Amino acid sequence: MTAKIEISNLSVSYNAQSALREVTLSVFEKEIIGIMGPANSGKSTLLRILNRLIDLSSAVRIEGRVLLDGEDILDSKCDVNRLRTRVGMVFAKPIPLPRSIYENLTFGPRLHGVKDRRTLDERVETSLRAAILWDEIKDRLHESALKLSGGQQQRLCIARTLAMQSEVIMLDEPTSGLDPISTAKIEEALRILKKNYTVIIVSNNTKQIARISDKVAFLLLGELIEYGAPEQIFTNARNKRTEDYVSGRFG
Repeated sequence: MTAKIEISNLSVSYNAQSALREVTLSVFEKEIIGIMGPANSGKSTLLRILNRLIDLSSAVRIEGRVLLDGEDILDSKCDVNRLRTRVGMVFAKPIPLPRSIYENLTFGPRLHGVKDRRTLDERVETSLRAAILWDEIKDRLHESALKLSGGQQQRLCIARTLAMQSEVIMLDEPTSGLDPISTAKIEEALRILKKNYTVIIVSNNTKQIARISDKVAFLLLGELIEYGAPEQIFTNARNKRTEDYVSGRFG
């Protein structure tokens, strides 16, 4: 099976301070990859590499290769705008636009030249259904997105990424600060999304990582300590540091 994303010997440093060190791993289509580790382990840096948000940081040094469908996204010839459409990002704090729900979902497609109303309507409904939000807000599409609850806003942000027809959905602590019911709905949405998308999630909640991931990566101080199936990582870790982390001895 060909990997959707192939990361080879990736090293990243900010102002000569190492953030990632020779990370190598493969991400396959239609899987949920959970990335865990204590603070300052390089988890968010890894996500920022995958859609080149790292470019917004100063004094960054990057070595290694990152292939998306065989294309080196670190190459200077890479179309970064197209890459960020293909690899969508959902942040820890939902940031809906101060516009209607409908406008939140159509803003990106319109910027990329989608003008047909029927096409836009279809994208709105399809993305909201995929984020398990349609039934809750289908009669409120022209209300302000700011009126939604925190959990609904986060699912709206997921739907907004889907409306751009991204291939890879990345989420950085998407349920931090949310109640258990909202968290469960987002986890349910991610399980459904993996039928059609590749999903990469960073979470400090090891139980969440164990629940929803097909593969788990454990990072520590910028080093990939272990990468494998959740049952191996959580019940039969090959590395003592992994065992100590998942058992709560540190982190």
